[in-house]
Amino acid sequence: MMISLIGQVELITFSLLAGIITGVFFDIYRLIRGLQNPNKVLTIIQDLLFWTLTSIVVFIFLMYTNKGYINFYVYVSLIIGVYLYLKLLSRAFIKVQYRSLKFNGKVFRVSRNVILYPFNLLVYKLKIKKKDKL
Repeated sequence: MMISLIGQVELITFSLLAGIITGVFFDIYRLIRGLQNPNKVLTIIQDLLFWTLTSIVVFIFLMYTNKGYINFYVYVSLIIGVYLYLKLLSRAFIKVQYRSLKFNGKVFRVSRNVILYPFNLLVYKLKIKKKDKL
């Protein structure tokens, strides 16, 4: 099957994008998994789930953009996309994600404390009254 030059450029471009998407998923997976070393069975299960999900997403992306046309240079473009992402963008993405998680954690804690403050004050007052009665 002959593909036009524009079609081949689109094929390579979308394959590179699929590689970058895979790299982003890998960084998100690393952030979710964290730095601890869980047991080996749990790690195997997590890895299988990650690669299954990533494969499905890349497959759907390629089906939508390339009409499912797969050949050798699509795989090479995917690998190059992942490599470029990991070398050029991964550190910045991870820094942004850590800052975002840290900020969201602070916002959650402050919001929780503001919402729960009246209830904590009520419990504190009830404990003082109970202590005074004893």
